[in-house]
Amino acid sequence: MLAGLFNSKPVLDSGSSEWILDTFAWALEHFELNVFKADTQLILPTNDFYPGKVSSISEMAQSVFDKTLAYAGMQHWPVQLVQPQYYQQQNLPKLSFAGAVRGKGSTPVIAGDINGQQNILISYNPNQINQPQDLIASYAQSLSAVLIMQQGHLPPGGQEFMPQAVDLVACFMGFGVMLANTAYQFKGGCGSCYNPRANREVALPEQEMLYCLALFSVLKAIPAKTVLGQLKPHLKGTYKKAYKELMQKVKHSPNPALLAAVN
Repeated sequence: MLAGLFNSKPVLDSGSSEWILDTFAWALEHFELNVFKADTQLILPTNDFYPGKVSSISEMAQSVFDKTLAYAGMQHWPVQLVQPQYYQQQNLPKLSFAGAVRGKGSTPVIAGDINGQQNILISYNPNQINQPQDLIASYAQSLSAVLIMQQGHLPPGGQEFMPQAVDLVACFMGFGVMLANTAYQFKGGCGSCYNPRANREVALPEQEMLYCLALFSVLKAIPAKTVLGQLKPHLKGTYKKAYKELMQKVKHSPNPALLAAVN
C-alpha cells in the first residue's frame, strides 16, 4: 500500500501516450530514420539557429523560412514562400523521389514539370512577425503537412488523426520547443499584449506536445536541461516528468523503430 502512495500518475492517459509512441515510430519508418539519427537537431528559438538582421517583414519571413526548411531536411524540395497577398490555394503537385525523402541526398522533382517551373507554395501569417516562435512553429507545421501528404502514408488512427500527426512530425523534425511554447496562448493582461490573429493552429495541446518533445529528446539523447532552459516556466514540471517517464518506456520498448533510433 505504501508503495502505491509514491507511484506518480502518468503524464498522459495510456491511449494518448501509446498513440504518440506509435506515431513517432511511424515517422521514423517513413521519413528517414538515418536523417533523424545523424542530422536532425533540436531547433531552439535563439540567434544561434536564427541569426542575422533584416530590413523588412518580407525579408524576415523569407530568412526564417529558409532556415526552417533546411532544418527540416527539405532544403532541396521545390517549395516556395509566397507573400500573403499573392498566395492562392493550389492542388498539391505530386513529387517523385529518386533517393531519400529528406536530408542532403533528397532531390525530389514535381512529376511532369520538365522545366522546373512549378513549386509547392507556402505562405505565412504577417501577424506572427512579432511572435517568431509562432512563425517558426507554423512553418514547421506547413512543411510537416507537405511531407506527410507527399508520402501518402496515413498515421496510426488514420485520416482522423492527420492534424495531430502534422504537429507530431513537426516535432520529429526538431521544432518541438517552439510547438510546446506556442500550444497555448495566455489571454490575460493588457489588450495590446495579446493578438489572437497571431496564434498558430494547434492540434496537439501542451501536455501532448511536451510528451512528443520529451520523446524526441530521449531518442536523441538530449539532456533535459537543454530543453528546460528554453521552455516557458509553467511547462518545465510536466516536461521533466515526461522525460523521466519516457526514459523508462523507450528503454523497455518492444517497438523496433524506437529502438533503432537510440542504437
